Amino acid sequence: MRIAPDSPFVTDVLDIVDSIPPGRVMTYGDVAAVLGSRGARVVGQVMSHYGSDVPWWRVIRAGGHPPVEHEARALAHYRAEGTPLLNALAPGYRVDYAVARWSPAGRDRGPAGAGMVPRTSERPRSAR
Repeated sequence: MRIAPDSPFVTDVLDIVDSIPPGRVMTYGDVAAVLGSRGARVVGQVMSHYGSDVPWWRVIRAGGHPPVEHEARALAHYRAEGTPLLNALAPGYRVDYAVARWSPAGRDRGPAGAGMVPRTSERPRSAR
């Protein structure tokens, strides 16, 4: 089931992802935990359908791996931003999650929308 693009959950996920600083990352589970609802898979669905206009490469899988089928594109972004990497020259590289992990201040498991700056524009979102 696809989540509606105007869903508050979609907006909250995209706002959090948009706030991740360059060189830092969150996992899909981290984003879900900050919102206090649903799960990592639902965050992944939101990113898959609507995440192309936010820094999607800053949301990684729990093992530190970049989004599936976007490894090469993500690597270019990680290098440009100075994101700490493990095995950066190997095909199975990972983000050094222990170093690069980021958590929005005041947002850990709080109510959705608290402490976030709202989007200034409503642009249509498409798949990556």
